[in-house]
Amino acid sequence: MDLRQALTRAPTLFLAAVLCGSSLPAATQEPAAAPAPAPAPPPASVYNIEIIVFRTTSALGGAEDWSAEAGARNVAGEESASGAATVGHFVAPLPSSVWQLGELENRLRASGVYVPVAHTAWSQTASSWGTRAGFPVQKLGIDVPGLSGTVFLERGQWLHLGMSLTYAMAAPPQGLGAAPDTPFTINESRRVRFYERNYFDHPAFGVIALVTPAQGARPPGR
Repeated sequence: MDLRQALTRAPTLFLAAVLCGSSLPAATQEPAAAPAPAPAPPPASVYNIEIIVFRTTSALGGAEDWSAEAGARNVAGEESASGAATVGHFVAPLPSSVWQLGELENRLRASGVYVPVAHTAWSQTASSWGTRAGFPVQKLGIDVPGLSGTVFLERGQWLHLGMSLTYAMAAPPQGLGAAPDTPFTINESRRVRFYERNYFDHPAFGVIALVTPAQGARPPGR
């Protein structure tokens, strides 16, 4: 075979090898680069929550059908979910040295109308809006006979604090038409802003709550 025939047959042989799957000398390839690791998700924001639970010494409303209120729910403002659902995590209890509602508790106690029954504070991350995933009052450091339920912090488009609390008092305030150990219920969620006191009210008892960022919080009393 002369040189011209060899050059003419070379492309034909190459095409035949491709069509028939014949092996050809492999080209040298660089090893594939390892995929870059996915970026770590940003750390969840941590919030400080402080609450005072108090009862009244006299009725702040008239008699009602107290058995019907347990299923009622009051949600202030419309809201929307934000991504996949997450459940908040309890971070730690807060020592009384950093509480910011101590002066308010003293004023309640001195009023003669309100009796503080519990005061506690803790740090946590927020659950997704609509989950109502919270912590029982016992985990939050509250041990009051007859008081049970949960407190939850939810984050959607805005930050909401909610609670589903039941308080069965041995001696309910007079004027409510309630027998001893009648369960009274607060089942409410509302939008909250940092450093603003929020009042969850009921004719028999109530809760005052304060939500602040764990990082960069103002000093107590400010």
